[in-house]
Amino acid sequence: MDIRSQISMVFHLDKCIGCHTCSVACKNIWTDRKGAEYMWWNNVETKPGTGYPTRWEDQEVYKGGWTKTGDGIQPKSNKNKVITLKNITYNPDMPVMDDYYEPWTYKYSDLFEAPEGDDQPTARTISLVTGHPIDVKAGPNWDDDLGGTKDYARKDVNLEKLSPEEQEAMFQLERLTFMYLPRICNHCLNPTCVASCPSGALYKRGEDGIVLINQERCRGWRMCVTACPYKKTYYNWSTGKSEKCVLCYPRLEAGMAPACFHTCVGRIRYLGVMLYDAEKIEATASCEERDLVDKHFDIYLDPFDPEIIKKAKECGIADSTIEAAQKSPVYKFVKQWKIALPLHPEFRTLPNLFYVPPLLPTMGKVTEGLYDTATKSFWGGIENSRLPLEYLASLFSAGNVKQIEVVLKKMMAVKIHRRRVTVGDLPAQEVEDALQEAGVSEEMADAIFRLTTLALNEERFVIPAAHREEASELLEATDDRKGNAGFGFREKPARGL
Repeated sequence: MDIRSQISMVFHLDKCIGCHTCSVACKNIWTDRKGAEYMWWNNVETKPGTGYPTRWEDQEVYKGGWTKTGDGIQPKSNKNKVITLKNITYNPDMPVMDDYYEPWTYKYSDLFEAPEGDDQPTARTISLVTGHPIDVKAGPNWDDDLGGTKDYARKDVNLEKLSPEEQEAMFQLERLTFMYLPRICNHCLNPTCVASCPSGALYKRGEDGIVLINQERCRGWRMCVTACPYKKTYYNWSTGKSEKCVLCYPRLEAGMAPACFHTCVGRIRYLGVMLYDAEKIEATASCEERDLVDKHFDIYLDPFDPEIIKKAKECGIADSTIEAAQKSPVYKFVKQWKIALPLHPEFRTLPNLFYVPPLLPTMGKVTEGLYDTATKSFWGGIENSRLPLEYLASLFSAGNVKQIEVVLKKMMAVKIHRRRVTVGDLPAQEVEDALQEAGVSEEMADAIFRLTTLALNEERFVIPAAHREEASELLEATDDRKGNAGFGFREKPARGL
């Protein structure tokens, strides 16, 4: 057993209000510079929708993630090593600028320097890449809130799992709905970007599993851009290097939450440590698709088990990290309560970002001027959700509808239980039946309610202490590899590129 620690995350989609404060915070800190204007290490998409970059989920186009081959797996973008070598300076499966968007600014000087006339002067849109005027055709949030449009929502890749009748019913006006899907790098256990880099510039930090790019070793081959199925590795056209989310690790080392977590208005984000068995990664990533989610969860270990604690210490895991794993909110969501699921597990990267699926807003029915509070009419049945279970299953459980149903029933049971506690207008037997069907005790329901609604910062973000002595040893051992920490973003291209 090879036990390691991993910084993991949970996003609660029922709480996301789509304000994009997280995206703006990340942009201002990390990508507000030349060559990175189009990059959004954190972005919030509207689902159903095509996302950013456009149709990033369609791996038939972008060739990201892993593909199962017999008893093993290999990167979709690296099926033939001869072709890969021939394409090392030309990558045909990579998103182009139009798939993201051409970043722009406005020529504000026109507002002040335009000659006097009868017309109101306007500030023309200017490309931040070429410096020439452009007609804006897309942006990172172009389809925001367009939950029923033909150009965006109806082109969502996940709708392909639904029949034409189900799709049409989904877009009827009275059933029309959408949700927000915030995305960052998943810092996967089995990252395709790391496996696909010809120069070995990508790596996982041993102490916390954060995936970084060594800017000194990166040669700009951009294989990582293709290989990442979530399209969270980007190419800086100014420096000739690839870049990605670093999970604000300088903040983590100082005991602070990443910027997107800290600024989240809806408090949807949770961060904590998970202990996992690295020896299980290959077998898990190579298993049958129907078993991916369950086997993924089996990788993570119980930090309260004395045998696991003993073995973790033998593997060099610090006591403070084990204690942080025991307090981790991610462990509760994923392992104890089992209400958080990975995004597109079929990509086989074993992501460390998990999502609590949305239960969607209450649809009350008015009878004689009063809301009908009978449970079935007040909330509706899980099976008749306005966002079909098949659609959510395509996003979070590799098509396994049962797993989505189990999660939503747990969340519904918590909602019914808390209404009984706070309002008291639901029959006790009905509440008991809902809890029993979902396999949720009253104590668990209260704990879920507490962490999802009233939690303090130190409960949502359990950050392990940084060990400077280990960092010093690491730097001494690798002082011949400058920029090993993943920083070193430059304003000018590196020599020879």
